[in-house]
Amino acid sequence: MEKFSKIKAIAADLQIMNVDTDMIIPKQFLKTIKRTGLGSALFYEMRYDQKGNLIKDFVLNNDPFNKAKILISGKNFGCGSSREHAPWALLDFGIRCIIAPSFADIFYNNCFKNGILPIILDENKVKELSEIAKQKKEIEIDLVDQKILKEDNQPFDFEIESFKKECLLNGYDDIALTLKKESKINNFEQKRKNITPWLY
Repeated sequence: MEKFSKIKAIAADLQIMNVDTDMIIPKQFLKTIKRTGLGSALFYEMRYDQKGNLIKDFVLNNDPFNKAKILISGKNFGCGSSREHAPWALLDFGIRCIIAPSFADIFYNNCFKNGILPIILDENKVKELSEIAKQKKEIEIDLVDQKILKEDNQPFDFEIESFKKECLLNGYDDIALTLKKESKINNFEQKRKNITPWLY
């Protein structure tokens, strides 16, 4: 998993409440178990018309927001089914950070497992960042100091669990966390072989 420490980028403003995982990545794209290639299907039904043409007034279809690494949205982002394809699609599109007043629990945790930083902020602060995004100004996310930096030099602080922060800073997904204990696992397996060799 790619490490996350600091990014400075244009943010895309998507002020919609209750963005569910089916909106993020519709069910017809869930057949793959690969984490790549889903970016083109992100928000498919909002980005494309029935003929497959880009809908011009959707924010992620317009420059410079089509290169956004930060997404700003409404309450309860990522609700609905627990499909992990949702953070896969966001990450494949290029989104590394999502800022919203609240998130669905499963989606929130899936973000950390895939290298995306979800930030919970007060609604008024989200609205301020939304206006900055509309002006096409960059926002800087500093995970180390847990700050969102803006041009007015009045940063917003955000909270994050220390373990989740450590995982993002070091690029630890579930597999990497398991491999950190590889020597202990090998020692355990060797002891088991000595005690119960007939199982091996």
